[in-house]
Amino acid sequence: MFLASGAALARDYYLRGGIGLDRPGKASFTDVDCSTTAPAALYGCGTGGDSARLRSVGEFGTVPAVELGLGYATGAVRLEVLVEYRPDFAFKGRANFLAPDRRQDVSAELSSLSGMLAGFVDLAALGLPKPGPLAPFVGAGVGVVHTRIGKTTITFPATTTTVPGGSRTGLAWMATVGVAVALDGRVSLDLAWRYTDLGEVRTPRGPGRVVWRDGSQEPRPLDLAPTKARLTGHGIRLSLRYAF
Repeated sequence: MFLASGAALARDYYLRGGIGLDRPGKASFTDVDCSTTAPAALYGCGTGGDSARLRSVGEFGTVPAVELGLGYATGAVRLEVLVEYRPDFAFKGRANFLAPDRRQDVSAELSSLSGMLAGFVDLAALGLPKPGPLAPFVGAGVGVVHTRIGKTTITFPATTTTVPGGSRTGLAWMATVGVAVALDGRVSLDLAWRYTDLGEVRTPRGPGRVVWRDGSQEPRPLDLAPTKARLTGHGIRLSLRYAF
């Protein structure tokens, strides 16, 4: 996602490919509507064993990302159509139905595919200082993201509850700052920090169930209402841009 200066900007159109790592912030899954009973809210409107609102809190760990951009540069400004795929989120957390010292582990797997229209500005081209061969830039983008979540598993001391998986399309945006180095007249190397907001992840209404792991009771089916969590994070990107 980056803007170099000088020879690398001599040609208007470019193609960029990159890889990166994201570190999403802490996420909290709650009900979309905690008061619903048909279908049943997973958490409800009460407070848990830790005296906080009923929920599941955890993290997604470090997430790999790949991206492809097609752009047009003119002067200090560059516009880019950016597509990014994050194939492997892994949510690990804890619910708070029980006392904090009781087992109530939560896990789920996710992936996301986003498309944005992004704009970038070469700060050196605006007259700001340029540190040697590095061309600093800032940028932002907005678009849509399609997020898919697999089934959520909540493991209690004697039972395991499963929540259905699903997908959702919503608004996404990002902001970035970084530097670009022109390697030759066509190719530049770009390194950037990025903040990304991928909107809400949602589990859909659907069939869940409770299973007693010792087989002492028959599994109990559940008709569950949707839950939601906000997905945001920071990351780094390294990419090559080819002008043509």
